[in-house]
Amino acid sequence: MKKSLSRRCFLSNATVTAIAAPCLLLAKKDSTQLVIGEGAYQYEVQHNWAQLPAKYSWQTTHNVAVDAEGLLYVIHEGRENQKDHPSIFVFDRKGKFIRAFGSQFQGGGHGIEVRTQGSEQFLYVCAYQQVKSFAKLTLKGETIWEKYAPMDSGVYRKDEDKIRLKRWGRDAFMPTNFAFLDDGGFLLTDGYGSWYVHRYDKEGNWVSKFGGPGEGEGKFNLPHGIWIDRRPGRKERIVVCDRAHHTLQYFNMDGKYLETLKGYGLPANCDTYKNLLLVPELHARVTLLNEKNEVVAQLGEDVERVTKTVKGVRNDPKKWIDGKFVHPHDACFDHDGNILVAEWVATGRVTRLRRLS
Repeated sequence: MKKSLSRRCFLSNATVTAIAAPCLLLAKKDSTQLVIGEGAYQYEVQHNWAQLPAKYSWQTTHNVAVDAEGLLYVIHEGRENQKDHPSIFVFDRKGKFIRAFGSQFQGGGHGIEVRTQGSEQFLYVCAYQQVKSFAKLTLKGETIWEKYAPMDSGVYRKDEDKIRLKRWGRDAFMPTNFAFLDDGGFLLTDGYGSWYVHRYDKEGNWVSKFGGPGEGEGKFNLPHGIWIDRRPGRKERIVVCDRAHHTLQYFNMDGKYLETLKGYGLPANCDTYKNLLLVPELHARVTLLNEKNEVVAQLGEDVERVTKTVKGVRNDPKKWIDGKFVHPHDACFDHDGNILVAEWVATGRVTRLRRLS
């Protein structure tokens, strides 16, 4: 029986082969490139790499994922009053627009991941605000199933699974991101709602939960992103971006708290490639950690200016600086170790960091 693999899990499992293989020649920089990073972690910055056709518009970009063929999927929040506008866009390896779908998530589009199950690939999407759902789709956008608040968990207000009303609170359901388990199940963070992490089986049935509101060490203040850390040489662990605590929390695969990594600025999500852990931070930078979880690079950092000295940067592209980030909301690696970054800005922005070193 084949195991189910996410797009990012596929990369992790390919690591041993990649390490054993001969070194590949990587792109070299020239004087016209905008390059950030140092030493082994240098990247060419390609802002606004993914371009939409004129008939569509970015409406706050949120999350990104790459499929087995290298196509990029971008979800934006969208506007509730534009029901016919798609919330999900697909681009090829050069940033050329391929297709769009997902208007049912308009006004609440948030998390998106690609998962390989057997010989097929699927999209997992979650949406907050007035949508309050999570769904499994084909790569062309056909809905396989869509589900709502897990009432069996005992943490939600009556009829929270039935009423499509934007409402905040610890008894509301506002899901943000997924992580995939080896048994075919998955984890779902309710980052803007109950602050629990929910575990589901492979059919999308609720199984259990862990976390909830609290001051850390197993409790959360906005558990926004989640990932399964399967890097070589490390024991498989769950990592949660406890955003408003500015930390990463590690758990074993049963949801038992293990440790906290501090020193982040609103960490939003995670991804892995070979020995690297990627952490986009809403406080204007993208951080890379090695297999010992030591920080080896902080890319595009503009923390002081964006968060303290200059007002209104998010909504004014004239205040953006080339090579600097404003609010990275999600980021993922492609199959070559390049990094795709989606930023939480009203006009939307997807940046490609092309690996040079």
